[in-house]
Amino acid sequence: MPFDTNNKIVQLCAQGMNYEGEPEKARPFFQQAWAEATTHFEKFVAAHYVARQQPSVNDKLKWDETALQFALLDNQEDIRAAYPSLYLNSGKGYEDLRDFDRARKHYQLAQSFVGYLPNDGYGEMIRSGIRNGLERVKDEPQRG
Repeated sequence: MPFDTNNKIVQLCAQGMNYEGEPEKARPFFQQAWAEATTHFEKFVAAHYVARQQPSVNDKLKWDETALQFALLDNQEDIRAAYPSLYLNSGKGYEDLRDFDRARKHYQLAQSFVGYLPNDGYGEMIRSGIRNGLERVKDEPQRG
């Protein structure tokens, strides 16, 4: 999925990524990106990176779901390549919270969009994550 490197929000997120592993240095770039984002695309990108810096599963899931919702609102063909990863992230959050029904649903939704993934190392990493997630939750009890 191509990103416009001239987009200020993308630039802020790239600057924050320079400090990956140093959340206190990275976080201000991502928070500024979120504060300045004006389009669904920009909000999706910023929320995705804000999620990566969250200290708790609940907070990370909230931002993962925010990123997913803005990506779905944008609904451009090239953004659909992000859907599997976004659903995977949310699925893992629900799994970590032991909400296996929602985890299963999100992993299945991720699987339904794998056709948009590139056939490269990134695409295979996401496909593998989805397969592993589905395998982990397949025998977990359903609620109700």
